[in-house]
Amino acid sequence: MRREIIHTDNAPRAIGPYSQAVRVGETVYLSGQIPLDPVTMELVAGDIAIQTRRVFDNLRAVCQGAGGDLADIVKLTIYLTDLSHFARVNEIMSEYFQEPYPARAALGVAALPKAATIEMEAIVSLSG
Repeated sequence: MRREIIHTDNAPRAIGPYSQAVRVGETVYLSGQIPLDPVTMELVAGDIAIQTRRVFDNLRAVCQGAGGDLADIVKLTIYLTDLSHFARVNEIMSEYFQEPYPARAALGVAALPKAATIEMEAIVSLSG
């Protein structure tokens, strides 16, 4: 199958040698998003709730750039530098998703790019 590179100016541009997302058939693989403002390319200031919302907004922008939306995410992976934020991230996630929820993993990590505290990547199915 042909690979299609997905890019939108509504999400932060890649900060390394990777694409925002790659579509193969009806599946879209979204690269990790950290809480970068897509205009300034700086981390948003604020607590984990503000940062988590920015990450979900960035993921939504890339999903939309691929012709989908957050509801099309079938697998979400969350990386946190502090797992004490896990419950708050869950609360914010419930603002962006309704049942049936995507499959998900949450991992504690030592560090993330640009010293971010949260990063998320996703797999999207556009087949409905």
